[in-house]
Amino acid sequence: MSKTKTLISLIIFSTFILHSLSISTDTFLYGGCTQQTYTQNSPYESNLNSLLTSLVNSATYTSYNNFTIIASNPTDIVYGLYQCRGDISMPDCSSCVVHAVSRTRDICPGACGGVVQLEGCYLKYDNVKFLGVEDKTIVLKKCGPYIGYDTGTRDAVLSGLMGSGGGYFRVGGSGQLKGMAQCIGDLSFVECEDCVSEAIRRLRSDCPAADFGDMFLGKCYARYSTGGGGGAHSYSKAHGKSDNNGEKTFAIIIGLLAGVAILIIFLAFLRRICEGQGK
Repeated sequence: MSKTKTLISLIIFSTFILHSLSISTDTFLYGGCTQQTYTQNSPYESNLNSLLTSLVNSATYTSYNNFTIIASNPTDIVYGLYQCRGDISMPDCSSCVVHAVSRTRDICPGACGGVVQLEGCYLKYDNVKFLGVEDKTIVLKKCGPYIGYDTGTRDAVLSGLMGSGGGYFRVGGSGQLKGMAQCIGDLSFVECEDCVSEAIRRLRSDCPAADFGDMFLGKCYARYSTGGGGGAHSYSKAHGKSDNNGEKTFAIIIGLLAGVAILIIFLAFLRRICEGQGK
């Protein structure tokens, strides 16, 4: 009985470890749908399916792309894009886009347009052209608990995310305080800078001395964490690929050790049975 309890405990322990250390890029942050709908089995539905298939296929080899499915009837044209977070691997990017497509189908059945932001990727489609259009509308704001620290370091990190030298994905930090910003790839560099600057301005004003802050605008976002935050930042205190890989490797090692322990217990159990039958 004791061996059986030990076996069950090891299984539960290994499952918990693997789950708690896995870094999910598929965590849902926000989503929305347009009010306009399409008719089932219509040309628009066919074009939308083609678009989503193209987005999924493209995500296997590039972290950003956009597509337009042309139709003879202007109302059947569909526009779409996806973008993955700049620090995740291509397999994670591909998996994230697949989940984003599945999520839009769940929350926007029959809608002509939909948008989903997961932890690791962004996806949007519509029958109204939005590609190349700057959008600084706030779609998600999340501020951590007020901890009353000196905001000078935070503001310096956020300022470091701005500037003409920044690309579409930007990271920075000082000690445990980490910052990250990203623009959607259909913006120009000037539009990207303008969008990130607005997101950072909003973070400073709306999340004063907060443990962490997320500010997602229509075409960009800026985020920071002091290292002790939760919410959208619980996936990684450093927002870095190296942390993700290290934790995944550790989870694999723990899983293997648990598997070996289970095998040893199972063999010992069989041995006792055989010895009992031999007497």
